This record gives sequence, structure tokens and C-alpha cells, in this order.
Amino acid sequence: MLNKVKQYWNNRPCNIKHSAKEVGSKDYFEEVTERKYYVESHIPNFAQFWEWRGKKVLEIGCGIGTDTQQFAENGARIVPVDLSEKSLEIARKRAELYNLIVNFHHANAEQLSDYIPIDTFDLIYSFGVIHHSPHPEMIIEQIKKYMNKDSTLKIMIYNKISWKVLWILLKYGKGKFWKLNELIAKYSEAQTGCPVTYAYTKRSARKLLKGFEILEMRAEHIFPYSIPEYKNYQYKKVWYFRYLPHCIFRFMERHLGWHLLITARINNG
Repeated sequence: MLNKVKQYWNNRPCNIKHSAKEVGSKDYFEEVTERKYYVESHIPNFAQFWEWRGKKVLEIGCGIGTDTQQFAENGARIVPVDLSEKSLEIARKRAELYNLIVNFHHANAEQLSDYIPIDTFDLIYSFGVIHHSPHPEMIIEQIKKYMNKDSTLKIMIYNKISWKVLWILLKYGKGKFWKLNELIAKYSEAQTGCPVTYAYTKRSARKLLKGFEILEMRAEHIFPYSIPEYKNYQYKKVWYFRYLPHCIFRFMERHLGWHLLITARINNG
């Protein structure tokens, strides 16, 4: 199954379609960054890139390096890892283009200590990655090896009690809730057929993070745009979101957002 996951992300690295410019060019990376943080504007506030200057950051699942670049440019000592060779190839091009000194690692996060020497990091960061692993609980156990009582864990995993899951269930599942887990995996990403996608309730997220003290857990992000226009780099909201007052939309995001943002630390009590 892990090979299927790797092949899936090698075929289409996350966010690779965020620009139509030549992949690897400066214009390409600028557009990818702009689009990512426009559509997912909650990321900078969650990651707080500026807070980690001079700190050691382990990024699990760096993809094509958009967040990696932000950490590095803000002065963090960033160590990024990813399962996808194609993603790492693009991320390395980005770092070279922007003169960033980053040591990328090709690694299976379920066995992270086989690739990255055990060390203590100030921040372990993983945005939208762990839920695509066949065994997310193994990644969490590995993460603990790189933390002490002063370390911070920041992860994003998918929220099962969300507008996105309801949309998937109605649009593709025709209400067949007994096939929900299969439907979530198939339709969770822009490219259908992701081999593994788990989604978590707040309760199951706490179970996943057994041994951690949860400092914050909140939902964010509902994608409001019409997909055909979005693929052509146009930001036209679907009709029901166009007429929805912003305050109600934000209320929905905080309660039914697709992204479950978690900040935690090792529980030493």
C-alpha cells in the first residue's frame, strides 16, 4: 500500500497544478505560493513561520516545498522529509532557485528514525500528510522520538465532521454512508483515487495523539469555488456560497472545516 501512496504523489505532487507556468521556474513558484495561501489563508497563522527563527523544525511531508520555503526564509533550521521523489525533486529546485540551504530527505515517515538521526526539534510540523499514510499511528510514535517537553507539534489532518465529507457523500456517494471511508479516500484530493485518506473526529484525533497534551484543536477551511473555473485559475464561488453572508461562512468553517488544526506537546504529567 505504501508504494501505491508513493506512486500516487509522484504522479501528481500536491499543488503542482497551482500554476500553469513552467514547473521549476521562479514565476511558477511565485504563483504556487500565492495561490496556496490565497485558498488556504489559515496556513501562515497556524504555522507561524516567523516564530521559528533560529529554531530546529522537522517537516514531515514537505511536498514541493512551499511551507519549507517560508520556514527557511524566516530563519528556521528546517529539515524536510517526503515519501515522493518527484515532490522532492521540485522542492530542491525551489530551494536552489531561492538560495536556501535546506537538506531534504527522502523518507517513509512510518519509519522515520531509520532515515533521520534521533535529535530534539523545537517544532514538528506536518500539514495534510499523516492522514495519507497507511499507518498514521506509527508516524505519531516516531514523532515522539524527536520531541521533549519543550517541543511543539503542529499537524493538520482531515476533519470527518465537515462540509467536504458531506459534499462527497451527497455528490459521489448518493447518500451511501456505509461507504463513507472508501468515498473519502477516493475523492479527498484534486486527483481522484488517493490510495489512503483517513478523516478524524475530534475524539478520534485525540486517540491518535495519545500521550500528547492538546493545546489547541480547531476546524478551518471550506473550499467555496466552482471547480471548472478554479482549474482555469478563476475564483468564482458556487452559487450558494456567493449569497451566504461572510460571517455565516466563517461560522461554518470553524465548525465544519475540512482541516483539523492541532497544536500539541508531549504530556509529561
